[in-house]
Amino acid sequence: MEMLASLHTLPSPLPPTTTSSSSEPSYKTPFITRRRAIISASTAAIASLPHFSNPIPSLYPAIALQPQQVELDQEEDRIVRLFQETSPSVVFIEDLELAKIPKSSSKGDRDVVAEDEDAKVEGTGSGFIWDKFGHIVTNYHVVDKLATDQSGLQSCKVLLADASGTSFYKEGKIVGIDPSYDLAVLKVDVEGYELKPIVVGTSRDLRVGQSCFAIGNPFGYENTLTTGVVSGLGREIPSPNGRAIRGAIQTDAAINAGNSGGPLIDSYGHVIGVNTATFTRKGTGISSGVNFAIPIDTVVRTVPYLIVYGTPYSNRFQ
Repeated sequence: MEMLASLHTLPSPLPPTTTSSSSEPSYKTPFITRRRAIISASTAAIASLPHFSNPIPSLYPAIALQPQQVELDQEEDRIVRLFQETSPSVVFIEDLELAKIPKSSSKGDRDVVAEDEDAKVEGTGSGFIWDKFGHIVTNYHVVDKLATDQSGLQSCKVLLADASGTSFYKEGKIVGIDPSYDLAVLKVDVEGYELKPIVVGTSRDLRVGQSCFAIGNPFGYENTLTTGVVSGLGREIPSPNGRAIRGAIQTDAAINAGNSGGPLIDSYGHVIGVNTATFTRKGTGISSGVNFAIPIDTVVRTVPYLIVYGTPYSNRFQ
């Protein structure tokens, strides 16, 4: 309003009094004065608004950040959906030592918690649903006590979810083991439940640097997601029976106690490996960030033989 008011008070241009050249200054001077007054009034009006001083440059950072924020939100949404789609296929495994030998039920299955409340949890691990028939793939070292049990006091409890997301406990029974590749297959009774098997990918075309994700139960914390990249390929790690597992996948996605047997998945939610081992800092038990998974191509070759024969193909004729 102050600017408009100042414009009304500006002097009007004076009419020319003569036609001679000497009259030109008396005509043009007031007009120039008015133009300068308009410019000065506009500048003063803008300068009098502190919140709008230098307005255009201040918008640049906000405008520049918007695409970055949108891209970040899209990436986060993708990872959230990835976890939501895959986690129902991941199971939590508890190794139990029972205080007494349980009685077998007519159904061949038992609720180990109800029958022996004094059962001691000796270890935990992870696994994933292989098919709708209740076969669970995990590491051999997760269930080695049950596999070698002669007393009948070892048991395995599996927490899993059906396709609707309902969680339930079942006893896991070993149907096949392969210590040379640190693999084992459990079977749970899923009568009345519809399971969601994991989507199997391939490890043949993996590249160092591509994103990967580990889902498991580190230190007993169920359904934990950690992220990282494929750090290396073709690694060699020891197996439980002392033989070398060749072709292992190295990753910096955190793998800790309880992650063993869980899936390592790619950006599409396809399992590319079975989380198996980690190098820990000496004396701390903390992961050093150098972690390993058995490639899924090895698992695909081995698991069908474990389900059908209970042993890997290499042991069938021994």
